[in-house]
Formats: sequence, structure tokens, C-alpha cells
Amino acid sequence: MAGKKTWMPTTAGILDIICGSWELLVAFILTFVGGVTRLVPDVPPFLAPLFAALAVPFVILGILAIVGGIYALRRKIWGLALAGSIAAFFSPWFWILGIAAIVFTALSKNEFE
Repeated sequence: MAGKKTWMPTTAGILDIICGSWELLVAFILTFVGGVTRLVPDVPPFLAPLFAALAVPFVILGILAIVGGIYALRRKIWGLALAGSIAAFFSPWFWILGIAAIVFTALSKNEFE
């Protein structure tokens, strides 16, 4: 059963959602840039699929981070919350927030149902 409630799972969930949103934004930017390269003359045609391929992992990690953040906020399914925190670690430029989310989620394991 859940233990004493602290601020750590809530903070981890918020950090996960921030990082996951950033990852989805990065995926959108990569996809947009790939689409624009198709319209620019003298740009190699392999760049558009390359940008799309680079965007796919960010979409997957972003969704996982957001779902894990929601479960951390609800204090349910600790394993999924931890997986979301690990996915948040791979957020470009915000990886330090992912590390904090991993630590907070790991330390608050006894608060999850």
C-alpha cells in the first residue's frame, strides 16, 4: 500500500511531462524541417526521410515520458513511472530534469500503489 505522501512523485511527474513535451516538440521540428527540405532545390532527396527517422525515437520517448509522468502524479504503477523518468532523461537539453525525475521516482517507490 502507499506510504506517506511527499512532494517527490509530484515533482517527478511534472518533470517527466515537461521533458516529454519537449521531446514531442523536437520530433515536430525535425519532421517540419524534413518536409521543408523537400521544397528546397538542390537539397539531397534522402534528407526528408532521414529527419523523419530521427523524429520517431523522440515521439516514442516523449509519449512514454508523458504517460510515466501521469502515473507518477497519480502515484500508481511505479515501474511505468520510472520508465517515464528514464525516457525523460533522453530529452535534448533538458536531460538534467530527467536525472532529477529518475532520482525522485526511485526514492519515492514506497508511495506508489
